[in-house]
Amino acid sequence: MIRLIGYFFGLGTVLFLGAAMVLTAYLGEVTKDLPDYEVLASYSPPVTTRVHADDGRLIAEFARERRLFLPIQAIPDRVKAAFLSAEDKNFYQHAGVDFQGLVRAVAVNVQNMGSGRRPVGASTITQQVAKNFLLSADQTIDRKVKEAILAFRIEQAYSKDRILELYLNEIFFGLNSYGLASAALTYFDKPVTELSIAEAAYLASLPKGPSNYHPFRHREAALERRNWVIDRMVENGYVTKEDGEQAKESDLGVSTKRTTPYLFASDYFASEVRRQLMDKYGEDALYEGGLSVRTSLDPKLQLFARKALQDGLINYDEMRGFHGVIKQIDAGADWGIPLSKVVPFRDVPEWKLAIVLATDEGGVDIGIRPEVDAAGKIDEARATGRIDAKAMKWAYRSPTGERKTAKNPTGVLTPGDVVYVERLADTGSYRLRQPPKVQGGFIAMDPHTGRVLAMVGGFSYGQSEFNRATQAMRQPGSSFKPFVYAAALDNGYTPASVVLDAPIEIVSGGQVWRPQNYGGGSAGPSTLRLGIEKSRNLMTVRLANDMGMNLVAEYAERFGIYDKMQPVLSMSLGSGETTVMRMVAAYSVLANGGKQIKPTVIDRIQDRYGKTIFKHEERICQTCNADEWAGQGEPEVIDNREQVLDPMTAYQITSMMQGVILRGTAAGKVKLDSEVAGKSGTTNDEKDAWFVGYTPNLVAGVYMGFDDPKPLGRGATGGSLAAPLFNNFMQPALKGEKPEKFIVPEGMKLIAVNRKTGMQAMEGEPETIMEAFKPGTGPADVFSVIGAEGYASPEEILNSSQQAKDAVQKGQGGLF
Repeated sequence: MIRLIGYFFGLGTVLFLGAAMVLTAYLGEVTKDLPDYEVLASYSPPVTTRVHADDGRLIAEFARERRLFLPIQAIPDRVKAAFLSAEDKNFYQHAGVDFQGLVRAVAVNVQNMGSGRRPVGASTITQQVAKNFLLSADQTIDRKVKEAILAFRIEQAYSKDRILELYLNEIFFGLNSYGLASAALTYFDKPVTELSIAEAAYLASLPKGPSNYHPFRHREAALERRNWVIDRMVENGYVTKEDGEQAKESDLGVSTKRTTPYLFASDYFASEVRRQLMDKYGEDALYEGGLSVRTSLDPKLQLFARKALQDGLINYDEMRGFHGVIKQIDAGADWGIPLSKVVPFRDVPEWKLAIVLATDEGGVDIGIRPEVDAAGKIDEARATGRIDAKAMKWAYRSPTGERKTAKNPTGVLTPGDVVYVERLADTGSYRLRQPPKVQGGFIAMDPHTGRVLAMVGGFSYGQSEFNRATQAMRQPGSSFKPFVYAAALDNGYTPASVVLDAPIEIVSGGQVWRPQNYGGGSAGPSTLRLGIEKSRNLMTVRLANDMGMNLVAEYAERFGIYDKMQPVLSMSLGSGETTVMRMVAAYSVLANGGKQIKPTVIDRIQDRYGKTIFKHEERICQTCNADEWAGQGEPEVIDNREQVLDPMTAYQITSMMQGVILRGTAAGKVKLDSEVAGKSGTTNDEKDAWFVGYTPNLVAGVYMGFDDPKPLGRGATGGSLAAPLFNNFMQPALKGEKPEKFIVPEGMKLIAVNRKTGMQAMEGEPETIMEAFKPGTGPADVFSVIGAEGYASPEEILNSSQQAKDAVQKGQGGLF
């Protein structure tokens, strides 16, 4: 018997040693290429980049994985308790693997064998950290063994709180949310610190399978799983039974109609910020770097800019008649279902999609598109309304606006047509709307810093993401002329210098170019002031020819309008292509007294740790950071910007462009309490309409035109189309502000001159104006005319206005 026992003992020992050797060899094979768990010490998860307006409001977020990193100290105990109860109640007791839980899981799986149920897992939070950070998700024995070994090692190297912090910031919660902080905002629109017991329990239920507990598609399963987590919290002593029962009675609370957290009407601005961040730091830093970006966007001015541009585009478009419905659908018994599949512009909430149900001579009966929730469920309610005939009279005209094609609504719309409508607040009825085909761009800027305060790149970002304020290359037309005149004033000319406004022929390369003034005709000898106020092409060409286009090109490049300007005479009329952003930046130099500025949409960028890695402000303030006040004066900010234009020249141009608004091409279109200067611009065949203007502290520029350039129509000039848009922005933007005046540089002389001849005016002489002259200059003593070569006598020059009118020849016109 003793021998038999010894035999079995020896056999057992051999088997044990053999199994140990096999296990050791297996573990050695499994662990030889085990990932280095020490990388967790430098864990930097992909974090969302967040972009804010100048008042701190959120504009946009950019991320591959929408995540906000949250330190464990910032997570409330009740929230941690929910996750521990759902995933690993013994987390703070085990050493990485919960053997009790493992035995329990094995027993359950044996019991469920053959039932078709999915096997129950027993992974601890530490094991899940090992899997999520260091291993694949393969369902193999090798992976589970590696996971357990890594879990032991991780527990030895890191604290429990650090492991839990890694877990809660890494896991996927569904709805493109990674990490607890992002999930709280996505599902409940609140920070983690404000989560209730029920909300925390629901979030804790999601890591097991976000799609299985989707709040809309699998609502009952989501409630059941959440309540199970609440029961575990009660069972583990984290929540009282009463609080648990109360939490179980509450709804999920996930909103399907929550408004976007992003600042309204900021899409074009956010898109430009994204492009600049991508260029500056690369794609990975943008989508994973967790940058905090403070921009220059002023939300109030942004809304004013959006309204001004949209109203201008709509008014122009409706004057040209109706150009068709959105689409045709079946207006059957339940028209709401097909109508719900038509996607509206999300950034034009004032407009609603509607289906035409019936038409008569008095109006149109319509059905409003029903709401669709996040799960794709269509609201069962069917709202209807009516468009009165008088609210769609503009649609009776043809798309060209030239003639009427209908007498009443029956000639415009038919049942099944899908259109946009806008509810009228005073009557409750609706007005017919249509997305305009004409587009435009708008920029508002601080002239002293270059900060872009507002940006609109088109009618709707939902209609087109192309940003016409920064990406569209358009001809500025006569809005370029102030820089030709600035070059002249900087090089010996004065505002009272006289240039001949008469027909001119330019021969180049065997071809003859005959520029024209808008509307034909000419005015004879005229001062530079009159030339810019009335936007005279012939004068500008003669002036540029007299100076030399190389000088004009130098100034255009100095102001940043072009990178490399071709020095040909047609460029003096704005025939080169540039952007609204560049033109507004160039006008800012005129507004601030000639200081170079760098336009920017970004004030400051901080990395994920709060360190500032970029700031736009480059001025120096050596005494701004004093530790204490000891009677010293206010800190002095040293302006180190380059002076690219004589301040006196800048004031002269400003004064001349004030005349554009008082007497020139924008007369009657801009009405502000503050002093304002500006210039209109229109290109050949009226393909683009521009206006750029400024007060002492605000510059704004706008253009209108078709994306595929074509004529806007006779009379569609910068003065008639674009200047009113500028005015409609500036009026609310300056409301409540103290009226401002442009500062006259010290040393300038104001002398009364005759507006027509430019010579000094006698007291009481009519047609006089106070003109600004630099020291050492003044009105001419003798009447002389630039570009008058070939005229036999002064009398012939003075009579050239009528001669010019008679001599106008048709041909290639200039820009105006």
